[in-house]
Amino acid sequence: MENFTFWNPTKLIFGKGQLEALKTELPKYGKRVLLVYGGGSIKRNGLYEQVTNLLAEIGAEVFELSGVEPNPRLSTAERGIGICKAENIDFLLAVGGGSVIDCTKLIAAGAKYDGEAWDLVVKKAYATEALPFGTVLTIAATGSEMNSGSVITNWETQEKHGWGSSVTFPQFSILDPVNTFSLPKNQTIYGIVDMMSHVFEHYFHLEENTPYQDRMCESLLITVMETAPKLLNDLENYEYRSIILYSGTMALNGILNMGYAGDWATHNLEHAVSAVYDIPHGGGLAILFPHWMEHNLKVKPSRFKQLAVRVFNVDPQGKSDEEVGFEGINKLREFWNIIEAPSRLADYDIDDSKLELMADKAMVNGEFGKFAKLNKQDVLDIYQASL
Repeated sequence: MENFTFWNPTKLIFGKGQLEALKTELPKYGKRVLLVYGGGSIKRNGLYEQVTNLLAEIGAEVFELSGVEPNPRLSTAERGIGICKAENIDFLLAVGGGSVIDCTKLIAAGAKYDGEAWDLVVKKAYATEALPFGTVLTIAATGSEMNSGSVITNWETQEKHGWGSSVTFPQFSILDPVNTFSLPKNQTIYGIVDMMSHVFEHYFHLEENTPYQDRMCESLLITVMETAPKLLNDLENYEYRSIILYSGTMALNGILNMGYAGDWATHNLEHAVSAVYDIPHGGGLAILFPHWMEHNLKVKPSRFKQLAVRVFNVDPQGKSDEEVGFEGINKLREFWNIIEAPSRLADYDIDDSKLELMADKAMVNGEFGKFAKLNKQDVLDIYQASL
């Protein structure tokens, strides 16, 4: 494995009734709070009232930014940055899922940056300061509650990019599985696919001597696959929700991939698709990842074989590594079909009319992928196979 330094400063507060921790955690940072949330589900399920009541108890002066999109947009973050600068905000509180948290990260950094916020996203500048922020998580999916990464869409230019900084870790994140009870089945499915995809992105690397990291990745995948069908049949089951919620955080907080860097090409492929068509991120990953796997099976068949045998229980007897790996890919497809994830771009009415446009957006920074470098023809082939 490679040399590494692990650092994650986010305080994770997990379990039933932990929302009360707001009263002790938030006052450390000031009184003027920007509350950031999405389309209003937190008002329907009562979480908004709980949060605002707790903020009132500690005497916080609350400003609000609502309407954060599922693929959070630059324009929304810019509105939040404007509020922060105009109102001298001390602290941001993101109440929602990964999209709300990702948007909050750009607001926090943009409020301390003199230039255009998009500079930070496209890496023309690096965020060296940010307003402090915390999160109250409502969706198990992205892991944004315990990492420094963010994905933002510039809808006007149809660009979607990931970015991050050492200053964009949340100060604290409150994870109460009860707050995920009202999440609809389809969004629960997208979250399950997303966290599994994060593990796959880690898993496909070329570094040697990572046996423990491999086992951590494999155990998380097995745990999610054992739990997901049960959860989808019982959406308000605290035990199942807690397992999936914790798994989503662990999938992308840096613990699984100490000592190596994963591939991350499939996320780039999906970002280009949803920049053009604004589809759910988890839905896009469910469609693209098996095709990325097939496309790159020959790069290191033994890696795919190990995944197939250890996670999908494929019998390797009398088969080549490629045959075992291919069987594992189909087992993944079967599982995602069982939980009713989408399987074709056609499921979102996407045809071949904009394949070139999507490929050009995916290639904006040149060839990509650490396990296997993709060029434009590779990208087009994967998109074509996914139709």
